[in-house]
Amino acid sequence: MGNIGCSDSRDASLEAKRKDIAMNFYSMAFNDCKPREAVEKYVGDKYIQHNPLVGDGLEPFIEYFEKMAKEYPGKKVEFKKALADGEYVILHCFQTWPGDEDYAGIDIFRFEGLKVVEHWDVLQVIDKKVVPKHNNGMF
Repeated sequence: MGNIGCSDSRDASLEAKRKDIAMNFYSMAFNDCKPREAVEKYVGDKYIQHNPLVGDGLEPFIEYFEKMAKEYPGKKVEFKKALADGEYVILHCFQTWPGDEDYAGIDIFRFEGLKVVEHWDVLQVIDKKVVPKHNNGMF
């Protein structure tokens, strides 16, 4: 298992830049429906994908997000938290979609320099019928 919590060399300004890049990349691809421009601006020569619904590489990412833009106009992602640790950036996201389902998500990006090169994610449907056992919220 990878260890993303123990970076030996930390550069706060580099981590801050990477957080901004991750949010700008995801916002451009998801909110602005411009995945090709997002890839050209923010992604390195390779893109390793761990989401089983999206193919590995640059073009499969672009194709997936272009299809999603056509099928789900009006979808939005809002970043609730952004954390950086060395070459990793983690975004805690609230996704709103047309219809009744919204999602809480975690996206993890790995960087080489200032370019995104790898991605993992998990999504959880926010079930509006569930009465929470606390008042903390999901975010």
